[in-house]
Amino acid sequence: MIIFPHAKINLGLNVVRKREDGFHDIETAMVPIPLQDILEAVKDPSLGQGEISYTRTGISIAGTLESDLCWRAAQKLYATRIMPGIRLHLHKVVPLGAGLGGGSSDAAHTLLLLNNLLDLGISTNELHSLAASLGSDCPFFLTNGPQLAEGRGEILRSLDLDLKGHWVLIVNPGLHVPTPEVYRNTRPTGRSFGANWDKAIGLMNKGPVSTFSNSAIRELIPNVMEDHVFNTYPQVEQAFKKLIEAGAFHAAMSGSGSTVFGLFTTPPPILEWPSDHRTWSFQF
Repeated sequence: MIIFPHAKINLGLNVVRKREDGFHDIETAMVPIPLQDILEAVKDPSLGQGEISYTRTGISIAGTLESDLCWRAAQKLYATRIMPGIRLHLHKVVPLGAGLGGGSSDAAHTLLLLNNLLDLGISTNELHSLAASLGSDCPFFLTNGPQLAEGRGEILRSLDLDLKGHWVLIVNPGLHVPTPEVYRNTRPTGRSFGANWDKAIGLMNKGPVSTFSNSAIRELIPNVMEDHVFNTYPQVEQAFKKLIEAGAFHAAMSGSGSTVFGLFTTPPPILEWPSDHRTWSFQF
């Protein structure tokens, strides 16, 4: 059985406060995008009960096996039940440390894949709890469509956002930006963006987007992590500015970076980028 873990972009991101448990309360509007990894699982009778054979191809994943979210998700699920041996293979396309949720998506989709392959009958609530224990934004990847995430990122509300027909140009400057570093250097706002989320969504739904400036949405729902990342990694800010100059009606850094994106009403122009930059373009 094969499944395709997709990436996401953050239209805006607010770090509200640091919690006593060390995490942060955030607000962010996340939108799924069709940039995908490939994840396959098959039952293998030659493997012992509860045994997992895990292999990877594609983009190299740094760190130990125990830090791999796909592997951790499979192990967490297997710890709750007696299950047959399987072979699990991940072909990695979505870059890590890029603000696209690639590792979190792999974890969430591992839970979905094994639940379906092995007919485990795990409830939506239990899947959500398992996903949240693996990563703050993992539960988002169990859903379909745009979501407003609050709390650590695990409290979700569906957003009535329609980007159908619009385009997104995604630019990754080839950098790995450590998420803990960005959180340490981002001052919490101490307040909610409140109604600004729905106002920003309303602007994008209302159209035509030519009726408002490309800063209108950013003023309502900025990504507050951009200040540190833009100052520390100037190539990220340069890519962002290039998207604005190219005519994006909204551009922002996704998550904690390093990826930036621009939303366009028509196919994005062909732009020249440094050789270490990776770009993708999709129509919603």
